[in-house]
Amino acid sequence: MSQEPLAERMRPAKLEELIGQEHLSKEGTFLHRAIRSGTVPSLILWGPPGVGKTTIANIIANEVKAPFYTLSAISSGVKDIRQVIEKARFQQGVVLFIDEIHRFNKSQQDALLGAVEKGHIRLIGATTENPSFEVNAALLSRCQVFTLNHLEKESLEAMVHQAMEKDPLIKSKPIELKETEALLRLSGGDGRKLLNLFEIVVNAIPDDPIVITNDKVTEIAQQKVAMYDKSGEQHYDIISAFIKSIRGSDPNAAVYWLARMIEGGEDVKFIARRLVILASEDIGNANPNALLLATQCFDAVKIIGYPEARIILSQCVTYLASSAKSNASYVAINEAQAIVRQEGDLPVPIHLRNAPTKLMKDLNYGKGYKYAHDYPGSFVEEEFMPDKLKGKKLYEPGANARENDLRKNLQRLWGKKYGY
Repeated sequence: MSQEPLAERMRPAKLEELIGQEHLSKEGTFLHRAIRSGTVPSLILWGPPGVGKTTIANIIANEVKAPFYTLSAISSGVKDIRQVIEKARFQQGVVLFIDEIHRFNKSQQDALLGAVEKGHIRLIGATTENPSFEVNAALLSRCQVFTLNHLEKESLEAMVHQAMEKDPLIKSKPIELKETEALLRLSGGDGRKLLNLFEIVVNAIPDDPIVITNDKVTEIAQQKVAMYDKSGEQHYDIISAFIKSIRGSDPNAAVYWLARMIEGGEDVKFIARRLVILASEDIGNANPNALLLATQCFDAVKIIGYPEARIILSQCVTYLASSAKSNASYVAINEAQAIVRQEGDLPVPIHLRNAPTKLMKDLNYGKGYKYAHDYPGSFVEEEFMPDKLKGKKLYEPGANARENDLRKNLQRLWGKKYGY
């Protein structure tokens, strides 16, 4: 009897066997043509857990008959990358699949650059995070990005029926699938979880025939689903729900997901660190006290630890969730970085340059700079942007009481230039 879980046994080896993601796999799409012609480029597969990222990588390797290597960003380092690259020098068309590539740091991602650029390896990276933020720009520019969608109900049910028809172990059992709602709900749209849960339920019912109902599924799965796996996908699902609840200004849901993490033994510093990030990213200047409280929370829980740290976390979480929200600062730095990547190193205007040497002074470095505090109200209109970006507005205050005050001040100072 196979010891592999059902999801692994049912993993498709051919493109036509793939269920879901038709926007990528159907005839005429870029990926379909690339696989059929054997000219698959380096690519990033971005989507939620259990929607087919690893499966597509395996299909590509199988269809193009290429040497296939797999690394996990959780456990692999630069040394492992270099070993694969060295092997690729003596093989043709090597495919390197890296699961959770967003967890590679910059030096690990940089180690891939040369081999990808020269075509020694074809990189397939899988990520649940937005690659624009989690994959460095140099590597991302050398890869095609494909977005995988959540699996629809029809696709998930088709996976279960396919298993009943094709898997020898499941096929041999007298199964009556009367209801599927609980299977779909408890697996959360994750095809891998769905198939493995289905197998657990089938094996747990001793009846003949095996009648699968929502009540039976819930009863069997209850203990398993309540678990919180700090090293698995549920870790990311719950922290995602936690952050989105705070961002969505729901303190009730936020404190529930906080409790799930605490009961599961989540690292107190991990939770507090995410709160510090959120306080700036999602609240920002709408309430500057949020960042102060989140930072104090982080410092406090490091000293206190569990169980009392739960009270400090709850205070911070409920405050952040109840606060006014603004992502204006986050949007501003994203746009600024995009401009830097697009425009390169634009020269600093002469009057803003530092002039520590006589030569620099002779070259007029710093000449004409107006020291703001020498003017009424510590302000004088001056150009601080590179010439190419004159008048480019990057910070747009949010629509909230505190940032409205900032907007009024910016209107007074810079209204004509930046359009505040």
